Amino acid sequence: MKYMKTTILIVTLTLFSCCSKKTTTDGMADTKKSEMVSNMMANGFKIGTIVASKAEGDCPYVIQMEGEDKQPYFLDPINLDESYKKDGEKIWFTYAGLRMMNRCLKANPVSIIDMQKREE
Repeated sequence: MKYMKTTILIVTLTLFSCCSKKTTTDGMADTKKSEMVSNMMANGFKIGTIVASKAEGDCPYVIQMEGEDKQPYFLDPINLDESYKKDGEKIWFTYAGLRMMNRCLKANPVSIIDMQKREE
């Protein structure tokens, strides 16, 4: 009986120890991710997602962003690198607005200054 209580205690402590370490590791990963997001935004980067379209009269690739009112809006990158032309690609980017006629109805033309893939 005493042997069984000791075994149960050791197993319980081992399981608790493993679970608490995982939670701490997850918390550290979340903290690092949060710091990275803060650094990128402090450096002027915006969060976006590449959206591809094959519809006639539509821009072939746009960047979808979320506005302050949580409504999506779209930018038309005129100099999008081939390596980023993937539907659903999550990105960090900086851009400059352009004073030119829109190439499609739903998106405003922009020039990409810097772009990086974003981990999600």
